[in-house]
Amino acid sequence: MVEAFQTVNGSFEDLQVLIEYFEEGDNDGLNELNINFNNLQEDLSKLEQQSLLNNENDDRNAILSINAGAGGTESCDWAQMLFRMMTRYADTKKFKYKVLETQSGDSAGIKSATILIEGFNAFGLLKSEIGIHRLVRISPFDSNARRHTSFASIFVSPEIDDDIEIDINDKDLKIDVYRSGGAGGQSVNTTDSAVRITHLPTGTVVTCQNERSQIQNKATAMKILRSRLYDLEMQKKKEEQAEVEAGKKEIGWGSQIRSYVLHPYKLVKDHRTNYESSNPQAILDGDLDHFIKEYLQYLSLSNQKSD
Repeated sequence: MVEAFQTVNGSFEDLQVLIEYFEEGDNDGLNELNINFNNLQEDLSKLEQQSLLNNENDDRNAILSINAGAGGTESCDWAQMLFRMMTRYADTKKFKYKVLETQSGDSAGIKSATILIEGFNAFGLLKSEIGIHRLVRISPFDSNARRHTSFASIFVSPEIDDDIEIDINDKDLKIDVYRSGGAGGQSVNTTDSAVRITHLPTGTVVTCQNERSQIQNKATAMKILRSRLYDLEMQKKKEEQAEVEAGKKEIGWGSQIRSYVLHPYKLVKDHRTNYESSNPQAILDGDLDHFIKEYLQYLSLSNQKSD
């Protein structure tokens, strides 16, 4: 935060010096002024975004899950597209990510995936993606080239450090082991090393098949479970403070947070903030900064009103 402020302050001072020595008719000087002004705006925007990430756990790594909705191949393909969008976004932020679990679709795409995204403020940024994402397009799987609507959900929870105690009783857990699935190849085990853990009191289910051994997969799955249960507990505390949070929608089919329309026109619209982009390809390539910033501003205003 200090470094971001110092960058903005330095850009502002540089601009002041250029203005002081600028002479009318100096085209090179005017061009340099414009470049420095644009740099200042960009640095200020980044600082503003950081100032909005001041909630508990915003600075933590993120555990992100994608699940295809009803609709078979269409929704599985859409889930795969969202997987690509989120990993591309992680790349633009220089975040590291690790695929913890994937379940392939029957014909194409994925039914589900869980990713650990590591980086400062990863959870604070990616919490804007929690909810239902809706896609409208001409289906590549329809021989009659008809328009289809597909749904997939994204859920994000903060990765919880080992120093935070989450009490989990062994009797509350159902642990299943099964053979890892995936695209095949040497990286996929042929033994029953994948692990599925069900937390019976809450119905929370987590899986991990990425590691080489059953012990490693169980340890990773337990870490995901602790993060999910911690997030559930935090949600309960918020609900106790207010019956309904301002602007909060139930995460269920039909309550989409964002729509991606590829046909008959091109538009991506966030239904919480009403922010729009006419370049869906850039968004699907991971260019989410504007949508995320608009959501953080919206969330900040909503919290102020509720206070």
